[in-house]
Order: sequence, then structure tokens, then C-alpha cells
Amino acid sequence: MKTRILYVEDDPYLGFVTRDNLEIQGYEIVHCENGEKALDCFLDKPFDLCILDIMLPKMDGFSLAEQIRQKDKQIPILFLSAKSLKEDRIRGFRIGADDYIVKPFSIEELTLRIEVFLKRRIVNSRPVTKPVYKFGKYTFQYAQLTLEYEGEVKTLTKRESELILYFVMHMNKVLDREEILKNVWGDDGYFVGRSLDVFISRLRKYFKKDTSISIRNIHGHGYIFELENHQ
Repeated sequence: MKTRILYVEDDPYLGFVTRDNLEIQGYEIVHCENGEKALDCFLDKPFDLCILDIMLPKMDGFSLAEQIRQKDKQIPILFLSAKSLKEDRIRGFRIGADDYIVKPFSIEELTLRIEVFLKRRIVNSRPVTKPVYKFGKYTFQYAQLTLEYEGEVKTLTKRESELILYFVMHMNKVLDREEILKNVWGDDGYFVGRSLDVFISRLRKYFKKDTSISIRNIHGHGYIFELENHQ
């Protein structure tokens, strides 16, 4: 079966060109020109990936992404937008976006980003050797996208779960930023690097209830996920 992508873009010319090129690549594209129609389509049929513009009629891309995330925590969401402000990128990642490409963009770049997500989806569909991880006062279930602290369960996004898993698998080891980005995002570009900072800030909030756990910056290198008394 073809990979089905929900593509939301209100510019008819850009929408036609992008859809045409992606269909040539072998993807099945459902193109919507406003947020409300896109949400109806998303609720009506399954998709493998969502590509959303931000400035949309009837429902903007941010609101649409929030609605999608309420229904599906795992589907990759990619923003395409002319808005390059740091605040917009941060807002997108906080909603649960997996990537953010600033217009104008090349079809080659977009296709490569899509391929990264699809390859990761195949890898993540394989059974995890250890489905439950316990460290400090937390219980982390990668496949279920949950992080539990003393009975309080936090539902994670797919990217948050992937990043926590990578940290847990490399507990108390210094990890280069580029290493994290390539293994979790599949890309170490500037904008992806900025998204890592947002996710690190978010994870620190999740783990703040247990002082034995910390994510420290290592100047000139990257980060270390530390757990006291971990062997």
C-alpha cells in the first residue's frame, strides 16, 4: 500500500506543484486547502504523515495540529511555513510537531524529510526488547508513549518517547548534539538543532519531580542524562 499523506496548503499553485511532485515519488496525497476540511479528512481515514501549513483559512495549522495530536500521539507532523520566527517554531514543537521547514523549500528537502520519518516508523514498528524501563521514581513505557511518576501518567509524543529512549539507553554517558540529532531526528541541521533544545527543556520539566535525575549541558559537546547511583 502507498504511504498516505495529509497535505494542507491554501496556496493553490504551491499545493498543486507539491502534491504533483510527491505523487511522482509514489506517495498518495490528500490535499486540503483549509484546516476544517483537513480535520474532517483526518478523522475519516488513516494517514501515515501530516504536512501542515500554518496560515490557513477556517482553522490555522497550530489548531489543526492540536486536534490531530488529541486523536493520534504517534503520527509524524511536519510544518511548512513562511513564518520563521523562533516563537512560531517553539510553539509548533510544543504542540507536538516533529519537524518544521521554512518556505521557500525544495521538493528534494521535503522528500528527504518524509523518508526519514517513514524509515523511523519502520524501525519503531519492530518489537522493543525491553518494553518497560524503570529509573529513579519513573516508569517509562516506550511503545505505550507513557511516563509514570507515583501513579501519575504523562502521555508522550512519539518524538518525546524516542528521545527519552535514546537517553535511557545511554544513561550517564556524554552524548554529542549531532549524535542525538542524527539518531533521533535523522538530521543535524540548524532548525532541527533548535527543536532539540525545546525538547530538552520539556523533558527537564517532566523529570523535575525526582532530583536523582538530571539532563545536564556539557559545554562544547552536548548532554548527559544522569541518574544518581545508576550502575
